[in-house]
Amino acid sequence: MKVLAADFEKRTGVKVNLRSGDEAELANQILQEGSASPADVFYAENPPALSVLDEKGLLAPVAADTLKAVPASDSSANGDWVGVSARAAAFVATSGTPADTAPPASVLDLAKPEWKGRLGIAPSETDFAPVVTRVIHSAGADAAKAWLLGLKANAKVYNSNEDLSAAVNSGEVQGGVIDHYYWFRLRDEKGAGDTHSVLHYFTKGDPGALVDVSGAGILKSSKHQQAAQALLAYLDSTPAQQLIASSQSYEYPLVAGVQGRSGLVALGTVGTVADATQLGDGKQALQLLQDTGLLQ
Repeated sequence: MKVLAADFEKRTGVKVNLRSGDEAELANQILQEGSASPADVFYAENPPALSVLDEKGLLAPVAADTLKAVPASDSSANGDWVGVSARAAAFVATSGTPADTAPPASVLDLAKPEWKGRLGIAPSETDFAPVVTRVIHSAGADAAKAWLLGLKANAKVYNSNEDLSAAVNSGEVQGGVIDHYYWFRLRDEKGAGDTHSVLHYFTKGDPGALVDVSGAGILKSSKHQQAAQALLAYLDSTPAQQLIASSQSYEYPLVAGVQGRSGLVALGTVGTVADATQLGDGKQALQLLQDTGLLQ
Protein backbone atom coordinates (compact mmCIF):
# COMPACT_ATOMS: atom_id res chain seq x y z
CA MET A 1 0.00 0.00 0.00
CA LYS A 2 2.95 2.34 0.60
CA VAL A 3 3.92 2.26 -3.08
CA LEU A 4 0.34 2.94 -4.17
CA ALA A 5 -0.03 5.80 -1.70
CA ALA A 6 3.22 7.38 -2.88
CA ASP A 7 2.16 7.13 -6.52
CA PHE A 8 -1.26 8.63 -5.72
CA GLU A 9 0.40 11.53 -3.89
CA LYS A 10 2.71 12.14 -6.85
CA ARG A 11 -0.18 12.14 -9.32
CA THR A 12 -2.65 14.24 -7.29
CA GLY A 13 -0.71 16.20 -4.68
CA VAL A 14 -3.03 14.77 -2.01
CA LYS A 15 -1.14 13.72 1.12
CA VAL A 16 -1.88 10.20 2.40
CA ASN A 17 -1.25 9.35 6.03
CA LEU A 18 -1.10 5.57 6.39
CA ARG A 19 -1.85 3.66 9.54
CA SER A 20 -1.26 -0.07 9.17
CA GLY A 21 -2.25 -2.92 11.44
CA ASP A 22 -4.42 -6.00 11.83
CA GLU A 23 -7.59 -5.38 9.85
CA ALA A 24 -9.90 -6.66 12.57
CA GLU A 25 -8.27 -4.43 15.17
CA LEU A 26 -8.47 -1.39 12.91
CA ALA A 27 -12.12 -2.11 12.11
CA ASN A 28 -12.90 -2.44 15.82
CA GLN A 29 -11.14 0.85 16.49
CA ILE A 30 -13.26 2.58 13.85
CA LEU A 31 -16.38 1.04 15.38
CA GLN A 32 -15.43 2.45 18.77
CA GLU A 33 -14.59 5.87 17.33
CA GLY A 34 -17.78 6.01 15.26
CA SER A 35 -18.35 9.39 13.62
CA ALA A 36 -15.35 10.79 15.52
CA SER A 37 -12.90 8.56 13.64
CA PRO A 38 -10.08 10.54 12.02
CA ALA A 39 -9.85 7.96 9.21
CA ASP A 40 -11.05 8.71 5.69
CA VAL A 41 -10.53 5.38 3.88
CA PHE A 42 -10.44 1.85 5.25
CA TYR A 43 -8.52 -0.76 3.24
CA ALA A 44 -8.83 -4.41 4.25
CA GLU A 45 -7.28 -7.63 3.03
CA ASN A 46 -10.56 -9.54 3.38
CA PRO A 47 -14.24 -8.56 2.99
CA PRO A 48 -15.46 -9.41 6.54
CA ALA A 49 -13.72 -6.40 8.11
CA LEU A 50 -15.34 -4.13 5.53
CA SER A 51 -18.70 -5.85 5.97
CA VAL A 52 -18.66 -5.08 9.69
CA LEU A 53 -18.35 -1.36 9.01
CA ASP A 54 -20.87 -1.56 6.18
CA GLU A 55 -23.47 -3.27 8.37
CA LYS A 56 -23.06 -0.53 10.98
CA GLY A 57 -23.75 2.11 8.33
CA LEU A 58 -20.30 3.68 8.62
CA LEU A 59 -19.36 3.56 4.93
CA ALA A 60 -20.28 6.06 2.21
CA PRO A 61 -21.34 4.99 -1.30
CA VAL A 62 -18.45 4.54 -3.73
CA ALA A 63 -18.62 6.59 -6.92
CA ALA A 64 -20.38 4.70 -9.72
CA ASP A 65 -17.49 5.05 -12.17
CA THR A 66 -15.10 3.49 -9.65
CA LEU A 67 -17.42 0.55 -9.08
CA LYS A 68 -17.65 0.00 -12.83
CA ALA A 69 -13.88 -0.42 -13.08
CA VAL A 70 -14.01 -3.94 -11.62
CA PRO A 71 -16.54 -6.80 -11.89
CA ALA A 72 -19.59 -6.23 -9.69
CA SER A 73 -18.93 -9.51 -7.85
CA ASP A 74 -15.62 -8.10 -6.59
CA SER A 75 -17.28 -5.34 -4.55
CA SER A 76 -20.04 -5.04 -1.96
CA ALA A 77 -23.55 -5.66 -3.23
CA ASN A 78 -24.72 -2.21 -2.13
CA GLY A 79 -21.70 -0.34 -3.51
CA ASP A 80 -20.28 0.82 -0.19
CA TRP A 81 -16.82 -0.65 -0.80
CA VAL A 82 -14.91 -1.64 -3.93
CA GLY A 83 -12.59 -4.55 -4.67
CA VAL A 84 -8.94 -3.74 -5.39
CA SER A 85 -7.01 -7.02 -5.72
CA ALA A 86 -7.51 -10.76 -5.28
CA ARG A 87 -5.79 -13.85 -3.92
CA ALA A 88 -6.43 -17.59 -3.92
CA ALA A 89 -6.23 -20.08 -1.08
CA ALA A 90 -3.85 -22.94 -1.86
CA PHE A 91 -2.21 -26.00 -0.37
CA VAL A 92 1.56 -25.78 -0.03
CA ALA A 93 3.43 -29.10 0.14
CA THR A 94 7.03 -30.12 0.70
CA SER A 95 8.40 -31.21 -2.66
CA GLY A 96 8.46 -34.97 -3.22
CA THR A 97 6.54 -35.89 -0.06
CA PRO A 98 3.18 -37.71 -0.13
CA ALA A 99 1.54 -34.32 0.45
CA ASP A 100 2.99 -33.23 -2.89
CA THR A 101 2.53 -36.41 -4.90
CA ALA A 102 -0.99 -37.03 -3.53
CA PRO A 103 -2.29 -33.62 -2.43
CA PRO A 104 -5.77 -33.28 -0.93
CA ALA A 105 -8.57 -32.69 -3.41
CA SER A 106 -10.64 -31.03 -0.68
CA VAL A 107 -9.71 -28.91 2.29
CA LEU A 108 -12.07 -31.17 4.25
CA ASP A 109 -9.68 -34.09 3.69
CA LEU A 110 -7.13 -32.48 6.00
CA ALA A 111 -9.18 -33.47 9.05
CA LYS A 112 -8.79 -37.17 8.21
CA PRO A 113 -6.52 -39.29 10.44
CA GLU A 114 -3.96 -39.90 7.68
CA TRP A 115 -2.89 -36.26 7.95
CA LYS A 116 -1.95 -36.51 11.63
CA GLY A 117 1.56 -35.18 12.20
CA ARG A 118 1.95 -34.08 8.58
CA LEU A 119 -0.03 -30.84 8.61
CA GLY A 120 0.50 -27.25 9.70
CA ILE A 121 -2.11 -24.52 10.13
CA ALA A 122 -2.08 -20.81 11.01
CA PRO A 123 -5.57 -20.28 12.49
CA SER A 124 -4.86 -16.76 13.76
CA GLU A 125 -4.27 -15.50 10.22
CA THR A 126 -7.13 -13.38 8.90
CA ASP A 127 -6.89 -15.38 5.66
CA PHE A 128 -7.93 -18.58 7.45
CA ALA A 129 -11.30 -17.44 8.80
CA PRO A 130 -12.90 -17.04 5.33
CA VAL A 131 -12.01 -20.68 4.58
CA VAL A 132 -13.76 -21.68 7.81
CA THR A 133 -16.79 -19.62 6.76
CA ARG A 134 -16.88 -21.44 3.43
CA VAL A 135 -16.84 -24.79 5.24
CA ILE A 136 -19.71 -23.61 7.45
CA HIS A 137 -21.79 -22.69 4.39
CA SER A 138 -20.87 -25.90 2.59
CA ALA A 139 -21.25 -28.45 5.37
CA GLY A 140 -22.97 -26.72 8.27
CA ALA A 141 -21.72 -25.39 11.61
CA ASP A 142 -21.57 -28.78 13.35
CA ALA A 143 -19.56 -30.35 10.53
CA ALA A 144 -17.29 -27.30 10.43
CA LYS A 145 -16.62 -27.64 14.15
CA ALA A 146 -15.81 -31.34 13.72
CA TRP A 147 -13.49 -30.43 10.84
CA LEU A 148 -11.66 -27.87 12.96
CA LEU A 149 -11.26 -30.40 15.75
CA GLY A 150 -9.79 -32.78 13.19
CA LEU A 151 -7.34 -30.11 12.08
CA LYS A 152 -6.42 -29.44 15.69
CA ALA A 153 -5.67 -33.14 16.24
CA ASN A 154 -3.62 -33.40 13.07
CA ALA A 155 -1.71 -30.15 12.83
CA LYS A 156 1.11 -28.16 14.30
CA VAL A 157 -0.05 -24.58 14.86
CA TYR A 158 1.97 -21.65 13.51
CA ASN A 159 1.60 -17.95 14.25
CA SER A 160 1.60 -16.81 10.63
CA ASN A 161 1.45 -17.98 7.05
CA GLU A 162 5.08 -16.92 6.68
CA ASP A 163 6.07 -19.29 9.49
CA LEU A 164 3.90 -22.05 8.03
CA SER A 165 5.34 -21.61 4.54
CA ALA A 166 8.88 -21.78 5.94
CA ALA A 167 8.05 -24.91 7.94
CA VAL A 168 6.70 -26.67 4.86
CA ASN A 169 9.71 -25.59 2.81
CA SER A 170 12.09 -27.03 5.43
CA GLY A 171 10.09 -30.27 5.77
CA GLU A 172 9.08 -29.63 9.38
CA VAL A 173 5.55 -30.42 8.25
CA GLN A 174 4.48 -31.74 4.85
CA GLY A 175 1.74 -29.28 3.99
CA GLY A 176 -0.62 -26.49 4.97
CA VAL A 177 -3.27 -24.06 3.75
CA ILE A 178 -2.01 -20.59 2.83
CA ASP A 179 -2.85 -17.81 0.42
CA HIS A 180 -0.93 -18.32 -2.80
CA TYR A 181 1.29 -15.27 -2.54
CA TYR A 182 3.10 -16.46 0.59
CA TRP A 183 4.73 -19.20 -1.47
CA PHE A 184 5.78 -16.82 -4.23
CA ARG A 185 7.28 -14.41 -1.70
CA LEU A 186 9.18 -17.27 -0.02
CA ARG A 187 10.50 -18.35 -3.42
CA ASP A 188 11.77 -14.82 -4.06
CA GLU A 189 13.42 -14.77 -0.64
CA LYS A 190 15.01 -18.23 -0.86
CA GLY A 191 15.71 -18.43 -4.57
CA ALA A 192 14.66 -21.32 -6.78
CA GLY A 193 17.48 -23.57 -5.58
CA ASP A 194 16.41 -23.35 -1.93
CA THR A 195 12.68 -23.59 -2.58
CA HIS A 196 11.63 -27.11 -1.66
CA SER A 197 7.87 -26.72 -1.74
CA VAL A 198 5.09 -26.67 -4.33
CA LEU A 199 1.67 -25.06 -4.57
CA HIS A 200 -1.44 -27.12 -5.24
CA TYR A 201 -5.01 -25.86 -5.54
CA PHE A 202 -8.14 -27.53 -4.20
CA THR A 203 -10.74 -28.82 -6.63
CA LYS A 204 -12.82 -26.02 -8.09
CA GLY A 205 -16.04 -25.68 -6.10
CA ASP A 206 -14.47 -26.98 -2.90
CA PRO A 207 -14.69 -24.76 0.21
CA GLY A 208 -10.89 -24.54 0.10
CA ALA A 209 -10.92 -23.23 -3.48
CA LEU A 210 -11.38 -19.72 -2.14
CA VAL A 211 -10.78 -16.64 -4.25
CA ASP A 212 -10.97 -13.60 -2.02
CA VAL A 213 -10.61 -9.86 -2.58
CA SER A 214 -9.03 -6.95 -0.79
CA GLY A 215 -11.16 -3.84 -0.85
CA ALA A 216 -11.51 -0.25 0.26
CA GLY A 217 -14.33 1.91 1.52
CA ILE A 218 -14.82 5.53 2.56
CA LEU A 219 -16.05 6.44 6.02
CA LYS A 220 -19.22 8.53 6.06
CA SER A 221 -17.60 10.66 8.74
CA SER A 222 -14.63 11.56 6.54
CA LYS A 223 -14.05 15.28 6.20
CA HIS A 224 -12.22 14.70 2.91
CA GLN A 225 -14.84 12.93 0.82
CA GLN A 226 -13.60 14.21 -2.56
CA ALA A 227 -10.00 13.17 -1.89
CA ALA A 228 -11.15 9.81 -0.52
CA GLN A 229 -13.20 9.13 -3.66
CA ALA A 230 -10.18 10.09 -5.75
CA LEU A 231 -8.03 7.56 -3.87
CA LEU A 232 -10.52 4.74 -4.48
CA ALA A 233 -10.77 5.69 -8.15
CA TYR A 234 -6.98 5.61 -8.35
CA LEU A 235 -6.74 2.16 -6.73
CA ASP A 236 -8.89 0.74 -9.52
CA SER A 237 -7.18 2.67 -12.30
CA THR A 238 -4.89 1.01 -14.81
CA PRO A 239 -1.69 2.61 -13.40
CA ALA A 240 -2.42 1.42 -9.88
CA GLN A 241 -3.48 -2.03 -11.01
CA GLN A 242 -0.27 -2.32 -13.03
CA LEU A 243 1.71 -1.48 -9.89
CA ILE A 244 -0.15 -4.24 -8.05
CA ALA A 245 0.44 -6.66 -10.91
CA SER A 246 4.19 -5.99 -11.06
CA SER A 247 4.81 -5.79 -7.32
CA GLN A 248 6.27 -8.37 -4.96
CA SER A 249 2.83 -8.79 -3.41
CA TYR A 250 1.88 -11.34 -6.11
CA GLU A 251 -1.75 -10.33 -5.79
CA TYR A 252 -4.10 -10.50 -8.76
CA PRO A 253 -5.22 -7.20 -10.34
CA LEU A 254 -8.96 -6.87 -10.89
CA VAL A 255 -9.17 -4.39 -13.76
CA ALA A 256 -9.67 -6.02 -17.16
CA GLY A 257 -6.62 -5.98 -19.39
CA VAL A 258 -4.07 -5.84 -16.57
CA GLN A 259 -2.14 -9.11 -16.33
CA GLY A 260 -0.85 -10.58 -13.09
CA ARG A 261 2.74 -11.64 -12.55
CA SER A 262 4.20 -14.51 -14.53
CA GLY A 263 3.67 -17.89 -12.90
CA LEU A 264 0.30 -17.13 -11.36
CA VAL A 265 -2.41 -19.59 -12.36
CA ALA A 266 -5.53 -18.09 -13.91
CA LEU A 267 -8.01 -17.28 -11.16
CA GLY A 268 -10.81 -18.82 -13.19
CA THR A 269 -9.13 -22.23 -12.90
CA VAL A 270 -9.20 -21.99 -9.10
CA GLY A 271 -12.71 -20.71 -8.51
CA THR A 272 -14.95 -17.67 -8.56
CA VAL A 273 -14.62 -14.73 -6.22
CA ALA A 274 -16.31 -15.51 -2.92
CA ASP A 275 -19.62 -13.75 -2.36
CA ALA A 276 -18.98 -11.08 0.27
CA THR A 277 -22.48 -11.57 1.67
CA GLN A 278 -21.67 -15.25 2.20
CA LEU A 279 -18.42 -14.43 3.98
CA GLY A 280 -20.38 -12.00 6.16
CA ASP A 281 -18.66 -10.44 9.15
CA GLY A 282 -16.68 -13.59 9.99
CA LYS A 283 -17.99 -13.78 13.54
CA GLN A 284 -19.34 -17.33 13.27
CA ALA A 285 -15.99 -18.60 12.00
CA LEU A 286 -14.17 -16.75 14.78
CA GLN A 287 -16.50 -18.26 17.37
CA LEU A 288 -15.87 -21.79 16.09
CA LEU A 289 -12.11 -21.21 16.13
CA GLN A 290 -12.41 -20.11 19.76
CA ASP A 291 -14.77 -22.94 20.70
CA THR A 292 -12.33 -25.53 19.35
CA GLY A 293 -9.35 -23.96 21.12
CA LEU A 294 -7.57 -22.97 17.93
CA LEU A 295 -7.85 -19.34 19.02
CA GLN A 296 -7.78 -18.02 22.54
